[in-house]
Amino acid sequence: MTETAGARARARRPGLGRGAVAVGLVLGLSGLMFTVNARSAGTDESRHPQDLRELTQKQAATVQRLSGEVDTLRAEVEALTAEQNTLAGRPALTPAPGDLVAGGSVPVNGPGLVISLDDAPVDSRRDDVRPDLLVVHQQDIQAVMNALWAGGAEAMGLMDQRVVSTTGVQCQGNVLRLHGRMYSPPFVITAVGDPEQLRAALDADEEVRTYVRQAGELNLGWELEERTEVELPAYSGATELGWARVPDDVEVLPGIPAAAPALRDEDAPAAAGRTTTEEGHL
Repeated sequence: MTETAGARARARRPGLGRGAVAVGLVLGLSGLMFTVNARSAGTDESRHPQDLRELTQKQAATVQRLSGEVDTLRAEVEALTAEQNTLAGRPALTPAPGDLVAGGSVPVNGPGLVISLDDAPVDSRRDDVRPDLLVVHQQDIQAVMNALWAGGAEAMGLMDQRVVSTTGVQCQGNVLRLHGRMYSPPFVITAVGDPEQLRAALDADEEVRTYVRQAGELNLGWELEERTEVELPAYSGATELGWARVPDDVEVLPGIPAAAPALRDEDAPAAAGRTTTEEGHL
């Protein structure tokens, strides 16, 4: 090696040393950041379920508060409508009691059945049985409700809420979502009607019979109680519909035809060419 080459090599060594130190510092800081992030992630995981529970509770409280406001506003609308009809000289519009019951707008009471469905106890679960067979599913609840309707139920409730035509039963895991509220099992269905006919309808339904048989084999919860008096609250949720329309030739109030549905901006260009049949499929 010449003197010039040796001098160049010695000149590079300090630079290499500083680079190694810089790389070491970067790696050290990166490791520290990964450690902090990992610990933070672990802490977040421990808090996450609690956050979800709190969020669910807040949402349920909000739904309950809004349901009360809906009841108040509905009563005000009914009072103002009656006052307007009186001032206009229109006859008072008195719905038939059966329509009020069917629509869920009034509380009801009478003889009926109370049915409870529940998951199998944790200590009774077996390794040779799939876990999904040991919980109540959405179709189990729907099967019981459909059988009760077929058996002549005049009104129905699920948990603490009234079931109406727009009620949707949706299970997320083992939690029931109903009208914006969340419920854990057991799931209680209450039906007003002739107890003997309701019981006969349950016995005749194949899906219900399958659940009852599996309840005995897998220790699922199934309780059926006949009562001389059950009570159901009025429906307190929203009644606005996004797609259903009242036909033009149907009077909402005596002498007042149904209002034309408001067109959305995206529907306006094609609206003029639609036929009555097409509107019925909205």
